[in-house]
Amino acid sequence: MVTTLIPVAFISASQRLDQAMASLSDKTFSGIHTLAWFDWVILIPYFSVLIVLSFYGLHRYEMIRGYLKHKKKMAAISPVRFEELPPVTIQLPLYNEQYVVERLIEETLKIEYPRHLFQIQVLDDSTDETHPFTEALVAQYQALGHPIEYRHRTNRHGFKAGALQAGLETATGEFVAVFDADFLPPADFLMRAIHPFADPKVGVVQTRWTYLNRHYNVLTEVEAMLLDGHFVLEHGARAGEGLFFNFNGTAGILRRTMIDDAGGWQHDTLTEDSDLSYRAQVKGWRFVYLPQIECPSELPVDMNGFQIQQSRWSKGLTQVAMKLLPGILKADLPRRVKVEAIAHLTPNIAYPLMIVVSALMLPVMIVRFYMGWLQMVLIDMPLIIASFWSITAFYMVAHRELYPRTWKRAIFMIPALMAAGVALTLNNTKAVLEALCRVQTAFARTPKYAIGEHKVKLENVQYKSRTGWLPYVEILFGLYFLYMILFAIDSMNYLAIPFLLLFVSGYFWAAFSKLYADYQGRLQWHRQRRLELKQTVS
Repeated sequence: MVTTLIPVAFISASQRLDQAMASLSDKTFSGIHTLAWFDWVILIPYFSVLIVLSFYGLHRYEMIRGYLKHKKKMAAISPVRFEELPPVTIQLPLYNEQYVVERLIEETLKIEYPRHLFQIQVLDDSTDETHPFTEALVAQYQALGHPIEYRHRTNRHGFKAGALQAGLETATGEFVAVFDADFLPPADFLMRAIHPFADPKVGVVQTRWTYLNRHYNVLTEVEAMLLDGHFVLEHGARAGEGLFFNFNGTAGILRRTMIDDAGGWQHDTLTEDSDLSYRAQVKGWRFVYLPQIECPSELPVDMNGFQIQQSRWSKGLTQVAMKLLPGILKADLPRRVKVEAIAHLTPNIAYPLMIVVSALMLPVMIVRFYMGWLQMVLIDMPLIIASFWSITAFYMVAHRELYPRTWKRAIFMIPALMAAGVALTLNNTKAVLEALCRVQTAFARTPKYAIGEHKVKLENVQYKSRTGWLPYVEILFGLYFLYMILFAIDSMNYLAIPFLLLFVSGYFWAAFSKLYADYQGRLQWHRQRRLELKQTVS
């Protein structure tokens, strides 16, 4: 795409820029330019895409409104409680989690709940040394009398969904809590989160994620802000409005009969949690969100891990949309529930649309050079307010709700947050297109290192992988936007430069951080090889 667009753009830019400079003295700030057919060919698809993107921007404002309307209700504690506590099974799905598994099991064993009503299942699909280590660890705790069992599968059929479904065969609890390997469940988690199930219509209780390594680096700060927007505003608004929202796959509890009634855990999408959530809510089950219960977790600390996580979520949610939206739209549900389901399940289509916007941006800049300021303001401002200002408003409101005393500091993180969104564009576009083309891929786990706020040398861990071709395409896109900055300077379109810098920094951040990590991994491999050779010789 880039290699074919840039030569044409260079020729078009050169020709039209010469014409524009020749007529610059004739332009006035109130001038009105009559668009030619070529201009319309460029502008119509460009602004059509921006209008679609604006729908999701306006949806962010709707989430802010819904949250502010219902936040007091969300903070209230339900008076309904169990007179006698029900039996609960905790499932801990694992796959090659050598750095975090011991911490996970130790923290889970600290959960306060009557031991005769408590069961822990370690569901291990590991193919590395995590398997024998975890099996021995669980055996030690069993010998000490803890209600914990170990299940190891020799294949990854169904991935996480398959492991969870297989665990239900021996689960003894009426309710099932799930914690991913990088989570640290608080000791009072069950005693606080179980009571909403006293209402027999409640199928899921979801709690809010917090982050052990939020301040580790700029990337983790950005990731935390992105997830805070989801857990504070989106979950708060949807739960408060009585709309469908999703179990997040971890840090929540599910009713066993709800899982069975909805058709069980299914593995035909990469986001089995959202899939089950929508199937269950269509059947009438109610979900409860408890933001006051916080469950610490670990964020990916490098760009490769971040993109792996986001690619899986983007592809999986698109798969769920293709699988379930036709049935949801035909179901006997309120219109607002259907509209929100569309907005919730399809936002990742914005990534391929951003590729279209990126490709058209340079020709549009050339066309727009001829337009008077009034034309540009009338067209641009509504779209900018809907598309880009909504991002700032959305994440700033979420941050202010969590950190009312220090929220203004987050203003300085907004450019990095937007650049991180750009850094995901090519990665998530690939994921969305694979989903739309029904290309099946394996469940790619997010690397976890048991990292808190303190720095560690990531080159000493064994989760390194080759980055492939994607960083080089990201570099090409970064260069394309760098050229647009030069064109903006030449054409005196200075207001566009900060916006274009976000694209340059985002693509270069994604590319060079991954290439550097790959380089460090190769250095570590060579060091290990030299050490092994020395040991062999000696």
